[in-house]
Amino acid sequence: MARDYAFHDLTRRHLLGAAGMGGLSMLTAPAFAQRMIDLHATGGLSTRPLTTDFPQKGPMILQRTSPPWLETPFDTFDKGVFTPNDRHFVSWHWADFPSEPDLNAYRLTVRGHVNQPLSLTIHEILNDFPRVELAAVAQCAGNSRIYMQPRVAGAQWANGSMSNAMWTGIPLKAVLDRAGVKAGALQVRFGGMDKVILPESPAFLKSIDIDHARDGELMLAFGMNGEQLPLLNGFPLKLIVPGWCAVYWIKMLNDIEVLDQPDTNYWTAKGYRLPDTPFGNVKPGDSNFKLIPVTRNVPRSFITNIRSGDTIKAGTPTEARGIAFGGDCGVARVDLSLDGGKNWLPTQLGKDEGKYSFRQWQTSFALPARGAYDLMIRCTNTKGEAQPAFPIWNPAGYMSNTIETTHVSAA
Repeated sequence: MARDYAFHDLTRRHLLGAAGMGGLSMLTAPAFAQRMIDLHATGGLSTRPLTTDFPQKGPMILQRTSPPWLETPFDTFDKGVFTPNDRHFVSWHWADFPSEPDLNAYRLTVRGHVNQPLSLTIHEILNDFPRVELAAVAQCAGNSRIYMQPRVAGAQWANGSMSNAMWTGIPLKAVLDRAGVKAGALQVRFGGMDKVILPESPAFLKSIDIDHARDGELMLAFGMNGEQLPLLNGFPLKLIVPGWCAVYWIKMLNDIEVLDQPDTNYWTAKGYRLPDTPFGNVKPGDSNFKLIPVTRNVPRSFITNIRSGDTIKAGTPTEARGIAFGGDCGVARVDLSLDGGKNWLPTQLGKDEGKYSFRQWQTSFALPARGAYDLMIRCTNTKGEAQPAFPIWNPAGYMSNTIETTHVSAA
């Protein structure tokens, strides 16, 4: 169904104020007095405040104020495959970004190794290109980092730096075709409106190989779940790279540069790298391994209606449900174990919203007798890749997809 994305003006009454921090001030002391959430992680601080102090956002787990890092409360994922916009996680690299993007002045530039450089207005983006919709999971490369043992540096995300949305926008390929990519192009580099705090800091830019950029799946999104893209999730325009980590999903996108040589900027050439080993896994203290860029997502699955510490009545049918995603492809199956991974039972998959989307699963089970049980949930994707049973660890805390275990008791 066609939707009208006639952008409204973002006014200061929606924001927190404070110049020099993208309009988002440090939270005041009363905000920290809000309810605390226990993320149930060992090896360090495990509690975080639940905040409602950010524009267009409901209750979110506060990981950091500046730049804003807001985690989706896990119970949100039990309510459906699409994460509500006011609960969609937030992660910025730099704190200085516009709190009131001027849509009259906004331009998306397309430049570099092209025949015809472009400077597109919002009106042109909304009206001069075909519209597309796509369901896709945005997941931070460091999702679940807090559970790696021993702890590693970086944002201490639990399992909520991921969200799923139905995105509306225009194909990146259509924009590149209008500019006319010249022969010899190698990569496309993307930049947003966020600015570095210190002059020596590298601007946040990410590049994608030209063939991927032109494969027809990448999108420049202005809509999210049938509504205007929220400010903190990238308004007015966001790059969507379905199946890839959210680090490539540039927010407040305003610059596209086609390159005829490999990108040497820090965030492409050196940043966001993990070991070139199976599952990106190494032992703590190891250093003799090659690093490769973080790119595609990997399969994951979660139980959403049963939490560790719950008590279940023995011998009684109990419903289990949750979400799964295949990473950079679809979900083939989701299996549940009641005995710590010794035996596996198939679950029933819900509606397929697309290969890059969350997919719900459900099943009924009964615990045979009183005692402690380890419920495990495992996703296998359409490439035949399944989640590993062993704990994943690497120095940057990237791409964890170990099988999730929920500890329960039967009474």
